[in-house]
Amino acid sequence: MKPVLEIQKLRRNRSDAQEGALFANVSAQITEPSMIALLGVSGQGKSTLLRMLAALDQVDEGTIRLHNVSQQEMDARLWRMKVCYVAQQSVMLQGTIEQNLRTVSLLHRIPYDDKLVKQLLPKLGLAHLELGKSAEQLSGGEKQRIALLRSLLLKPAVLLLDEITASLDRASKEMVEQVLGEWHHQEGTTIVWVTHDLEQARRISKGVWFMGEGTLLENCATAAFFEKPATELAQSYIETPVPKEQPCLS
Repeated sequence: MKPVLEIQKLRRNRSDAQEGALFANVSAQITEPSMIALLGVSGQGKSTLLRMLAALDQVDEGTIRLHNVSQQEMDARLWRMKVCYVAQQSVMLQGTIEQNLRTVSLLHRIPYDDKLVKQLLPKLGLAHLELGKSAEQLSGGEKQRIALLRSLLLKPAVLLLDEITASLDRASKEMVEQVLGEWHHQEGTTIVWVTHDLEQARRISKGVWFMGEGTLLENCATAAFFEKPATELAQSYIETPVPKEQPCLS
């Protein structure tokens, strides 16, 4: 069976003004559809790693393969259709909510799944939205969930999530987790999710990638990571008090 996603010796250099690598020698393999929590203190390059996996940021060294096909061998548009990145600060295009959702259909020349939109909107706590409303008028939390829905319409093989629930209220966060858990089981989508919410990481993931010391320091099952991390840095990380929650974006 071909691995879903394989990364080998990835390196990302710092900007021209800074010497050395943001991270290097990052290697991992996801052999079957899974939900991975990508953890680590700020500044380790977690978001950059996700953007590299999505072919949005440059890979300075190393290889990324999806179902044994190299990122370099696949058309960038097709790769981004199969490996979707959802940013923490979601960007809405000018126009209505529906026009934003239809963007992926137009870009990738696939039918717009109106039925799926109507199914997922209430599950994401967005049943109250009128699709003809300007997307720019949405709250931050609504934009996050619309951006997620927009990516789900592509039914990607790999979904890369960058703290997409960080500012949601508890109820909205739990709805998103429920939708993604069901989606993973029904569609077989692999999800790599950056989160600083350790309880969320415990709930949603089967495995943990822990970034530290300029590399992927730990790669193990979620239960094993939280019960007995292999490094002192990871132990310190999971023992650090959780910061106060930011204001919710409903």
